[in-house]
Amino acid sequence: MTSAADEHRVVAGVFTERVRAASPASWDDPAPCEGWVARDVVRHLVEWFPAFLKAGAGVALPMGPSVDDDPVAAWTVHSDGVQALLDDPATEHKVLSNPHIGEVPLDQAVDRFYTADVFMHTWDLARATGQEERLDPGKCAQLLDGMLPLDEVLRASGQYGPRVEVAESADVQTRLLAFIGRNP
Repeated sequence: MTSAADEHRVVAGVFTERVRAASPASWDDPAPCEGWVARDVVRHLVEWFPAFLKAGAGVALPMGPSVDDDPVAAWTVHSDGVQALLDDPATEHKVLSNPHIGEVPLDQAVDRFYTADVFMHTWDLARATGQEERLDPGKCAQLLDGMLPLDEVLRASGQYGPRVEVAESADVQTRLLAFIGRNP
């Protein structure tokens, strides 16, 4: 089993490659999430997670520049801060407490809620910036298998768009993206 730190290192590493390879002109190009542009994909990850950590575990991540000013630096500072948190041996003894999920070991909460989000948004950023869109099929299958039983709960959260219908024979990445409301 891969540790939360190792999983983040891989998933965030791929996202970082997409961030660094995005042309400066592409940051304002439309993203698959309705009403978003490419920089909003980075903004989402850089903005929601620090508040989640602070409220649930009292952890403050380092803040980089604004995504509007420098999306690459904003992401890099943020991602490096998350990795440092996961690499810190003290993290395995910390708990995140949230009224919706209860108490969860911090590293597991990061993996389940944040690293999975980075993975799925990698496709959004790649699509918006015209880069490689292929995701790891094993990780796609893992996420889809875990999310399918939670379909109603996930839709009720407002975090996912309506499910897009695709052929049952579609590859696992297409099925995952359709499940979360993307039109692959």
